[in-house]
Amino acid sequence: MNALTVLASSGGDEFQAPGPEIFDFPPLFSGGPAWLTKPVLFAVVGSLLICAFFWTAFAKPKLVPRGAQNLGEVGYMFVRDQIARPFLGKNTERWMPLLMSLFFLIWFWNIFSVIPIIQFPIASHIAFPIVLAIFVYCLKVYLGLRHQGAKYFTNMMPKGLPWPVYILLVPIEYLSTFIIAPFTHAVRLFANMFAGHMILAFFSLVGFWFIFEKPTVAGFGVGVVGVIVTILMTALELLIQFLQAFLFALLAAMYIQSGLEADH
Repeated sequence: MNALTVLASSGGDEFQAPGPEIFDFPPLFSGGPAWLTKPVLFAVVGSLLICAFFWTAFAKPKLVPRGAQNLGEVGYMFVRDQIARPFLGKNTERWMPLLMSLFFLIWFWNIFSVIPIIQFPIASHIAFPIVLAIFVYCLKVYLGLRHQGAKYFTNMMPKGLPWPVYILLVPIEYLSTFIIAPFTHAVRLFANMFAGHMILAFFSLVGFWFIFEKPTVAGFGVGVVGVIVTILMTALELLIQFLQAFLFALLAAMYIQSGLEADH
């Protein structure tokens, strides 16, 4: 970082690496509510786009799919075969609307980070992953109590172990199931989107600063490297955005199944 600062020095100005402030947004308009910000706006836009796409795809399905219906069916089969069916089995079709919504909503929210003008992954604001994770967690506990009754709290324990083992195992299992699992479900998505956006912002700023803002002979090569790394990181980020949506929906399917049936 010190080397970059020295190379960026020009006319008393210094290169300033982006920090957490790039995740802070003012209200959309002067005097507006503090919560009405760019991330909230595009979270709603992403939700509406998902609704519009699948309405277009399946409102009037054809025997031979074309256009939006064709894409929609490909997405449906991917979520069904790769996310829902491995965990839910015979319960797959019942939970497909929820899992489809989670996967595509999170994926769209993530992709916003590489779309011009928006350039911000919605899930990098911790509030959005937390809301989704809490919803899945509450659904999991509700299904567990409904389908397994009070035994839900004992069914998660392996049977046949010596009783002294349970003294250590019970608090660990309950802590993992009811606190750590929903926490990591949200933080995994948030942390990856936060870190990815920060890295992209840093290298893109390096390229812009050294090539356009404060060009120097010594700094031009650094700027070129920044541009190249930005391109490569953008490609990697697109993959990570997809994988994080996939993992979030996959864990949701696993948690739902754990509520429907006791683990054996």
